[in-house]
Amino acid sequence: MNQLLHRIAIPAALVVATGCTTVPITGRSQLNLLPESEMMGMSLTAYQEFLQQNQVIPATDARAVQVRRIGDRLAQAATRYLNDVGAADRVAGFQWEFNTVDDPTVNAWCMPGGKVVVYTGILPVTQDDAGLAVVMGHEIAHAIARHGNERMSEGLAIQGAGMTLEALTASKPGLARDLFLQAAGIGGQLGMLAYSRKHETEADKMGLVFMAMAGYDPRTAPTFWQRMAAQGGAKPPVLLSTHPSDETRVHDLEAYMPEALKYYKP
Repeated sequence: MNQLLHRIAIPAALVVATGCTTVPITGRSQLNLLPESEMMGMSLTAYQEFLQQNQVIPATDARAVQVRRIGDRLAQAATRYLNDVGAADRVAGFQWEFNTVDDPTVNAWCMPGGKVVVYTGILPVTQDDAGLAVVMGHEIAHAIARHGNERMSEGLAIQGAGMTLEALTASKPGLARDLFLQAAGIGGQLGMLAYSRKHETEADKMGLVFMAMAGYDPRTAPTFWQRMAAQGGAKPPVLLSTHPSDETRVHDLEAYMPEALKYYKP
């Protein structure tokens, strides 16, 4: 991982010229200072480490088959949407991979480059294909929106003016590695960390469009997030983290639903 981190340097003069991009669907301007190819390279390393350290259920297991089937449909739908709007570069170099790990944690995530993991603990909450499409569409949206790159860019900025990842790695290698894992939504134990409310809302909207285009009814999304909220108790599921599925989230989903339904063709 550290070798990959050493390879990245961001000349300050390029920030204004190359740092600003526009997120598909929402049209929000964002700051991405890192080459996305490097984010994907680091993701591949972290993803392989995770698979080696966790119990991946066999590909023939019905749960793994379901995850892979839905993931493939969502990836195809998202790619089709991006091609239609001239944003195919968002998935350039993606090598989609969908794995299911035997873990009771209510969680799922997608790293830059399309590396997806679903935990068996979330399947009783998703209940069916549509519920699982809500989760996977949301996580895929985080990767396509390049939220990890954005968070990492912000993290470097916090370290100081002109700070590059190469310089940070040289002075504080542990901090640099943690910065990448946190930016990609992966914690110290490779568990999902909270995205900001801004990123969560954006992923919700994008996920609705992707699942609708894949043939899953987006109107199931508010009900799913209500089920997630009901799992909370004293300690909310990891997937909710500090952003619980509250009335605001459900309201936002329902407000965006007319737009999402334009893409829904059962």
